[in-house]
Amino acid sequence: MQNRFVFVFISLLTCVSCSPGTVSHSPENDLGLAWVRHAAEYTAITMQTYQEAGRDLSGFLDDKSWSALPEQENAENLPPAVILDVDETVVANAEFQLSFERPITHRKLYDDYSNTDPSPVPGVIEFITAARHAGVAVYFVTNRPCERIDDDPDPCPQKRATVRQILKLGIETDAAHVLLSNEQDWDRAKSGRRTMIAATHRVIMLFGDDLGDFVPCVRIRLYGPCTEPATRASRENLVGEYSGYWGEGWYILPGPMHGSWTKFP
Repeated sequence: MQNRFVFVFISLLTCVSCSPGTVSHSPENDLGLAWVRHAAEYTAITMQTYQEAGRDLSGFLDDKSWSALPEQENAENLPPAVILDVDETVVANAEFQLSFERPITHRKLYDDYSNTDPSPVPGVIEFITAARHAGVAVYFVTNRPCERIDDDPDPCPQKRATVRQILKLGIETDAAHVLLSNEQDWDRAKSGRRTMIAATHRVIMLFGDDLGDFVPCVRIRLYGPCTEPATRASRENLVGEYSGYWGEGWYILPGPMHGSWTKFP
């Protein structure tokens, strides 16, 4: 028994030192995946996030001068909206990811999404229900990419699959409220899609599990308005620059399995 414990402990330490691109999806050696699948703390954090947002909702609705987008101005007379990321924010993917070995290509990942039964992130359905009851439009902005698949005539079959997944959760939506990367002229910077929504709505809340769900220029690759690759230091500076928004219109959920953070060893 003692030797077995030592072996498991060494395996876990080895996993921690691995790059995210080389870790397999086994609960025994992928601590992020195991935590999301098994830890009661994960459920507590996501429920806490959405319950806190639900308590904040009426205040943001009443304050017509408020926007969760620092650049949005003169939105007092626009109808309110919230923007949510999809993966690990609305759809919980731990069980789905367990069936794959890394690295996972975007095409493989999102082709197969259309054939899965999704699970909701704890707390999200209750929050969206409350927001819609209060008259708030709900948009889903995801970096699942639009890519043609074989002979499918649809230029963005991943959008069709994403809408279907959200509907399976019991959350009503349609193609107009689900925005993917590479759809139209959008890249992986979500700022362009947020700006489009802000043209017709006062955006009162943002939700996501990645820094890029809130601000641009968080990646090594250049997207949107970015002129220099992000670094660990620049990402930390962005968190500090917008410190007044965290928990105050911006609600971030845990994302230990994947995300832009994995590119910074």
